Amino acid sequence: MAQIPALPDPTFHATETEALAQVQRIYQQQIDHLRSAMQRFVAGETPAAPVRAFYPFVRVQTSTVARAPTHLAYGFVEGPGRYETTLTRPDLFADYYTEQLRLLRASHNVELEVGVSNQPIPIHFSFAEHDHIEGTLSPERRMLMRDVFDLPDLEAMDDGIANGTWSPRAGEAQPLSLFTAPRVDYSLHRLRHYTGTQPEWFQNFVLFTNYQFYIDEFVRLGHAEMAKPDSEYIAFIEPGNVVTRRTGLPAQVGDDLGVAPARLPQMPAYHLVRADRSGITMVNIGVGPSNAKTITDHIAVLRPHAWMMLGHCAGLRNSQQLGDYVLAHAYVREDHVLDEELPLWVPIPALAEIQMALQQAVADVTQMPQDQLKRIMRTGTVASTDNRNWELLPDNMPQRRFSQSRAVALDMESATIAANGFRFRVPYGTLLCVSDKPLHGEIKLPGMANHFYRERVDQHLRIGMRAIDILRAGGVHRLHSRKLRSFAEVAFQ
Repeated sequence: MAQIPALPDPTFHATETEALAQVQRIYQQQIDHLRSAMQRFVAGETPAAPVRAFYPFVRVQTSTVARAPTHLAYGFVEGPGRYETTLTRPDLFADYYTEQLRLLRASHNVELEVGVSNQPIPIHFSFAEHDHIEGTLSPERRMLMRDVFDLPDLEAMDDGIANGTWSPRAGEAQPLSLFTAPRVDYSLHRLRHYTGTQPEWFQNFVLFTNYQFYIDEFVRLGHAEMAKPDSEYIAFIEPGNVVTRRTGLPAQVGDDLGVAPARLPQMPAYHLVRADRSGITMVNIGVGPSNAKTITDHIAVLRPHAWMMLGHCAGLRNSQQLGDYVLAHAYVREDHVLDEELPLWVPIPALAEIQMALQQAVADVTQMPQDQLKRIMRTGTVASTDNRNWELLPDNMPQRRFSQSRAVALDMESATIAANGFRFRVPYGTLLCVSDKPLHGEIKLPGMANHFYRERVDQHLRIGMRAIDILRAGGVHRLHSRKLRSFAEVAFQ
């Protein structure tokens, strides 16, 4: 028989605060059990029986379709039934869980049931942030781990709920959240690996770019903000969890643990932190749709308020000039990385709030009147391809398709980021900058490209950051619209 900690009976709570406190107690009890057993295992002790622990769950039941009126697109269940989800990291997600549970209570006037699920916690997801004790094990002991502890079970981590392909078995509850606890934990671990920073530092507004020039400028702006005693931002975080606090603020516990890595991770992330987590995270995803899908798969579990792509593109119209902006209002998806999860017949709509914020930001930063913005910014369809050398394909087939689609710009990431935003109900947008016009003989030359990038990047980045200011000031609840949600939707945002 497995060694498991005491499993408390489910409890019912009239407030979200009480429910979250019980989730935290259960989670900590279960994690402590695993960590203690793992420490003894590393010290050489072999348990007489497998060691297991389980995620907490939260559950609601309602017998009516009636609910309190709300202007929100989330925070309620669709009808009578039993709804539940497993939860993880209630420290990291405390504010998020509290708000989701509060909305459920307000919508349905139901008690919140909290208990221990039957979903095991994989041992890898129990380690504290700076624990690396498994690295000290011999190959034989690492192999024995498989017999002693639960390992990640990929069958418990698929995206069927988000994809709309999940259906409950007989007697099984409906989901409350897009992501199960093990799926969230899996992504939290992947974020550390790919970005070189802890999930705790990620902010609720995310900028993606495909060029290091943008990151260089973001780092410069981040350190400039830290030099301002009155900055709205309180810290700037770089890969390796290197923390720079705003002038006048004391160091926090753990700040000294950050170390710049010997080499940058695959998709380095930088975080301009606000106390309410509504700051800006910027990630260099590099070139190509694979990275774009990978990183958005994992950032999605953090439930950000919006993510946007800022990068360079090929202009497809002769009337465009190098340095012009393209505000995407539609996408042609030839990236192929999401075809199985999100069929090509699914339209990816533009989101009015994001579009308006980006357009206003262009006007604010360039100081150009709205009626003259068309001189430097074109709104149109952006095509994304997974073939960087699409110009070399025979018979001009790509050019013909892009012309038929009315595309005005081409890149390799934007459609992927928008499509995954649609898939995971994360508001999205795209503002690109024309850096070459391959169909019209204007290709990138080394000296010209470097000069162009350095000249345009500062303005483009400030436009993205200004758009986030506008979205934040307008109220984040307006961003999570019904346009992103299906008619059989989970309650959690």
